[in-house]
Amino acid sequence: MPNELGTILTHLAPYQASLVGLVVESTYNWYWLVDGLLDAGYQVHLANTAAIKQYEGLKATNDRDDARWLAHLLRLGILPEGYVYPKEDRAIRDLLRKRAQLVRQKVTQMLSIQSQWTRHTGRSLSANRIRQLTEADVARALPDRHVACAVQSNLTVLRCLEQQITRLERLTKAQAKPKQELALLKTVPGIGDILALTIVLETGPITRFATVGQFASYCRCVASQRLSNGKVKGHGNTKNGNKYLAWAFVEAAHFAVRFDPRIKRFYQHKSATTHKLVAIKTVAHKLARACYYMLQEQVPFEGQKAFGW
Repeated sequence: MPNELGTILTHLAPYQASLVGLVVESTYNWYWLVDGLLDAGYQVHLANTAAIKQYEGLKATNDRDDARWLAHLLRLGILPEGYVYPKEDRAIRDLLRKRAQLVRQKVTQMLSIQSQWTRHTGRSLSANRIRQLTEADVARALPDRHVACAVQSNLTVLRCLEQQITRLERLTKAQAKPKQELALLKTVPGIGDILALTIVLETGPITRFATVGQFASYCRCVASQRLSNGKVKGHGNTKNGNKYLAWAFVEAAHFAVRFDPRIKRFYQHKSATTHKLVAIKTVAHKLARACYYMLQEQVPFEGQKAFGW
């Protein structure tokens, strides 16, 4: 059938009374279909495609076989399911994701300017100095007009991105529903308005996670390896989880290490015995675990409980 909700509902209508449930694979374009089926009164299950594996001995499969396999898993009650995020909050969450995309592009422009400036002048530029550059500054430091044009192009794109990022942040803060969870998360060192919003919106109801370990794993703060008889037999899917929560807690860890004395001491002790990236990831892991208990018990952050220093 074509990707037309009306056509799909027409085909399903004769069977609606007898259908126990409908399974939709969580591909990139599931929003319109799941929302439409739910509005029409169907019981919808969002299949976690990363957790579903068919028998590898099959020679050929097609859409009909895949549909039969999903129905079989649903009938047995062992279908791995994803979370259908509430439609009313989904747009705000996706707006924050768009902000994160623009921030990555802004960093790309910043690094390009720094690289070209250092290559042609032998001097480095800080991020703040780059933001203050004028067209006259660029022309004075880079006599070659082609190089100056390249740097000026990067500057123009950079400033446009900064304007849009500011606009998205302002809109997100204005539209986000006031929640007690936001105030609680902002008591954590390193977590401000944007990171608190990201954590709340990406997490959804904390009751989704039965244990703190499940939440830490979802935040990509848990190592992935397969052991047998004490020996490493490979690694699992290290990217399994929510990349936006992973970014948020690592970002919070960087700020916490800079501004909180207790966390800074913990980080220094850890980095003395391991790699600095592992140490910062350890801080992120502890912050994720702390946030789980804070959201579950509705209590503010306590550094002594989280880091014990």
